[in-house]
Amino acid sequence: MTNLPSTVTAYLDQPAIDQFTADASVTDEGRTHHGPVEIQAWLDRSASEWTYTTERTGSARVDDDHWTVTNHLEGDFPGGVVDLVFRFTLRQGRIAELVIAP
Repeated sequence: MTNLPSTVTAYLDQPAIDQFTADASVTDEGRTHHGPVEIQAWLDRSASEWTYTTERTGSARVDDDHWTVTNHLEGDFPGGVVDLVFRFTLRQGRIAELVIAP
């Protein structure tokens, strides 16, 4: 697997609002969340909604600012198993955009 930027690794280990730019967006489950207030609400909800395990199964550098990480999740969410691709766009060492999709 590719060595990931520290911001991406930090997010994957423990997501936090300070990893995002002030104008960041996150798209997950078909919904886009803009800015720190919406992203913090999404982080809070996603951290408490389901119990699951995550295994990183792949990662790739697209270019200096774009990275993809594939994670295998198993848990008590509908379906119980899913492989998700996290597409990161970085700006000045922080996450400017994150898109999470199967």
